[in-house]
Amino acid sequence: MIQFGSAALALPPDHLALLGLICFLAGVVRGFSGFALSAMVMASGALILPPVQLIPVCWWLEMTASLFMMRGGWREANRKVALGLAIGSTIGVPFGLALTTQVDVETSKLIALGVIASLAALQLARVQLRFLASNWGLYGSGWMAGLATGLASVGGMVVALYVLAQNAPPREMRASLVVFLFLGSVTTALSLLAFGLMDRTAIARGLAMAGPAALGVILGQLSFVPRWEHFYKPFCLVLLLALAAWGIFRMGLGI
Repeated sequence: MIQFGSAALALPPDHLALLGLICFLAGVVRGFSGFALSAMVMASGALILPPVQLIPVCWWLEMTASLFMMRGGWREANRKVALGLAIGSTIGVPFGLALTTQVDVETSKLIALGVIASLAALQLARVQLRFLASNWGLYGSGWMAGLATGLASVGGMVVALYVLAQNAPPREMRASLVVFLFLGSVTTALSLLAFGLMDRTAIARGLAMAGPAALGVILGQLSFVPRWEHFYKPFCLVLLLALAAWGIFRMGLGI
């Protein structure tokens, strides 16, 4: 039987409390926007745990959020796009995991935070990659999302870039991301098990953090008011960019 004490989770109490707060806030943003949960956890939690240890925790958080949001998301999503992205992601995840298990902890942290900052900056700059509006763009974006998921658990951000190129309405984007993240979580679990990353400690941490994340998702969903749709993505991207930049800054100072 898995226990959730500080010792069982291999985290001191203050780090455990801080990680719980991070997961709660990330859940609020996920419920509000439909994505960015893992990216937020990686941007802040990478200062507590190495990204390679956070990735399986993020899997539990994403699955928890998806179970809460899947019902409404399935009705409003572009399911063809979500399925194509999920297929590409399934192929890409093992490549990302192979890379992240071969680099040292500090390099892995820097790569994870750099990926988040770069993707957020591109979206804030409203970069639209027109060539993505094709089947090659669809599956290629899915593969890149899988690579980013395996490397830094930020595949949702890559998918958001793809959706931006399609000029999809915010509500459809949110729903498509929800469906993609659910399908991606199912297939990512196999890769995590194959690479030995989903061990007992990872499972215990994931289940322990699922509660705060679920509470956050519920509160975030209650905040999804249609008249505020144009604020959703800018809010999340600015927050992600700030978190990633702060993490890189702290690493540079050796804090």
